[in-house]
Amino acid sequence: MFARVMEKIRGVLAGERGGGRKAAPAPAARARQHNIFEAAATYVSACAEDDQQVVDEASGWVSPEALSFGVNELACRAVIALARERNESPQTVARSLLGLPVA
Repeated sequence: MFARVMEKIRGVLAGERGGGRKAAPAPAARARQHNIFEAAATYVSACAEDDQQVVDEASGWVSPEALSFGVNELACRAVIALARERNESPQTVARSLLGLPVA
């Protein structure tokens, strides 16, 4: 089961579409390919800096699904890093970042 999930993730990262066939890149994407993690990092940092122009640009680098996956992965890694740094649980850190009471 885990192997199938990893295979799907690798397919998304490689830009594959159905059956292992690679889709032709969009004309604008031919000049510069961005991966989902680069798009997510740019998107999140632009949101934090309230830079709508960069948010819009990064949103166009990958599919909305891929961007969502990348943002989720970035959030998980950030919460884990902060939890380790603070010597707290990831749940405590996440709730604190969102201004929620400790559960």
